[in-house]
Amino acid sequence: MLRILLTGKTGQVGFELQRTLAPLGAVIALDAEHLDLASPDAIRKKVREIKPQIIVNAAAYTAVDRAESEPDLAMKLNGIAPGVLAEEAKRLGALMVHYSTDYVFDGTKDSPYIETDTPNPLSVYGRSKLAGDQAIQATGVPHYIFRTSWVYAARGQNFVRTMLRLGRERSELRIVDDQVGAPTWARFIAEATAQVLRQLGDGHKAIGDRAGIYNLTATGAVSWYGFASAIFAEAKVQLGMTPPKLIPITTAEYPLPARRPANSRLDNSRFSVTFGLTPPPWDKMLKLCMKEIENGGGKQ
Repeated sequence: MLRILLTGKTGQVGFELQRTLAPLGAVIALDAEHLDLASPDAIRKKVREIKPQIIVNAAAYTAVDRAESEPDLAMKLNGIAPGVLAEEAKRLGALMVHYSTDYVFDGTKDSPYIETDTPNPLSVYGRSKLAGDQAIQATGVPHYIFRTSWVYAARGQNFVRTMLRLGRERSELRIVDDQVGAPTWARFIAEATAQVLRQLGDGHKAIGDRAGIYNLTATGAVSWYGFASAIFAEAKVQLGMTPPKLIPITTAEYPLPARRPANSRLDNSRFSVTFGLTPPPWDKMLKLCMKEIENGGGKQ
């Protein structure tokens, strides 16, 4: 039976991956308690103990603003650990799957970013994630790196859950309207990952020219203000919630420690052409996630 090592099992994407990967083989899912990704020695020991045929690294340091004051820890988890996992995967003849971010780009491009665009991260978080991408590539291990954006789920810490909480606490919210991206549901990322791996069948080692970086987001784009508006429109219908008043503001009016790209749009064409899978629109994903929240799926 195929052995799959999954890291970050309690994260938004990792939680969903436990379910979507299960039909493919035996999933050994670990969290920070059982695998210290800040320790290369601990990583090597655990991987050699498990001997997986596929490593799916869904673990990451995701506190974007806190990373500005914890650059060393962010680099250990996002930059160094993926490289160590990739080295061990190569030693075992295993496949490496990893998740990256729109924050590797500076957001100055007028159109959606493609995989071959030159990265230029604006933040410690973005630089640490880019370092992880490059470390994996440098090992020569067969790999898929999926770059996604604005990830949310019915559980965990994310924009959707924050908006719903704040919307119950306040009558008015000021939301940034000059950053644009594609809000992407964690469950979709996990399901797309499983579908890609299913296409490999038993030939997980021989991914050939399919290896590399792929953008993987919802289709379409919206600002944070537009996303918040859609969240509360769904909340009114599905949760019977009275929406707060939303006021659009600029990034300059809401300063944060980490700089964000103004344009976070990623072009999914390469993913769609290679795997024959077209991501759904962002608003359709949101409806499905809100339905899960309505049904109590976000209470974990």
